Amino acid sequence: VQLQASGGGLVQAGGSLRLSCAASGFTFDAYGIGWFRQAPGKDRESVSCINISDGRTYYGEFAKGRFTISIDQTKNTVYLQMNDLKPEDTAVYYCAPRCNPGGPVGQGTLVTVSS
Repeated sequence: VQLQASGGGLVQAGGSLRLSCAASGFTFDAYGIGWFRQAPGKDRESVSCINISDGRTYYGEFAKGRFTISIDQTKNTVYLQMNDLKPEDTAVYYCAPRCNPGGPVGQGTLVTVSS
């Protein structure tokens, strides 16, 4: 089971990015797919999560109203649309086949928001 996060980059405050989480080795069916982030010197925190089987979503308080998680099962990919980005959103973003931020994660994608 491998999930690869991509789509990060440098953006100005107020801008948008769409992150992608592509799966290989398994098909999305009954998993929860979560996005997490970790800023330098801070603990990893949960950004958003989607339950594949029923479509329920969860967002961290800071993400509500700005971020949207979605899935394209034909592409085995989960997206995280991030709008109105703020400098405090700067972090490495990871995805994993669970909604708990603990545990191993693969290579993340760096999001840098300049003020």
